[in-house]
Amino acid sequence: MNTRKDQLAAFNRLLDIMDDLREKCPWDKKQTLESLRHLTIEETYELADAILEDDLPEIKKELGDLLLHIVFYAKIGSEKKAFDIADVANSISDKLIHRHPHIYGDVKVENEADVKRNWEQLKLKEGKKSVLEGVPKSLPALVKASRIQEKVAGVGFDWEEPHQVWEKVQEELNELNEEIKKGDKENTEKEFGDVLFSMINYARFIDVNPENALEKTNKKFINRFQYLEEAAKTAGKELSDMSLAEMDAFWEESKKYFK
Repeated sequence: MNTRKDQLAAFNRLLDIMDDLREKCPWDKKQTLESLRHLTIEETYELADAILEDDLPEIKKELGDLLLHIVFYAKIGSEKKAFDIADVANSISDKLIHRHPHIYGDVKVENEADVKRNWEQLKLKEGKKSVLEGVPKSLPALVKASRIQEKVAGVGFDWEEPHQVWEKVQEELNELNEEIKKGDKENTEKEFGDVLFSMINYARFIDVNPENALEKTNKKFINRFQYLEEAAKTAGKELSDMSLAEMDAFWEESKKYFK
């Protein structure tokens, strides 16, 4: 692995390249904080995909893309005389030191839960009015639900045992079933949301990341369905002309390859 000297030299090289691009490249010169935003979101999802695939070379590549964006934003910030990359690094360093008094101070902690609890309490002392202020409004709903539940649990608003959460899931399922029977579409939607929210909460108690779990199921379904498409093509058939039983035979076959 590289030494700290090598790492700093590599980062300095990236900063020099960013200076060159901003000065000389027509595309890079045009970019703004706003124009880069959607590209950064895209790069973040590409990194997330690589992590789920456990593709280390791809993770390295996507981290580089994200690092470029951070350097790019800092370069634009320096041009606006608002902040530069040193300010960015110092800001997060200061926050990390402040939020880890068990490392840089005299606070004692017993476990990870204590660390999370202290973290949320410190944020409130910093002036935040709610522990939920740190949850971005634009997060996808499933991820947002996870973060909301983690945040409130950090200040003690939580169930005590997994079986209590599972009982809540059963309760919400029963309420959903009742609304479906009534045919009340608006209440059915509400109860369906409650079921999802309670399932996401239960996932936390059994140490499952719901976003990762669902995405892995998405990928599995895609692989199995594409196997079905290829098997049908090999057999000289169109899916639209096949019976459900015929398609199901290929689907069951796909399970041998994609579990």
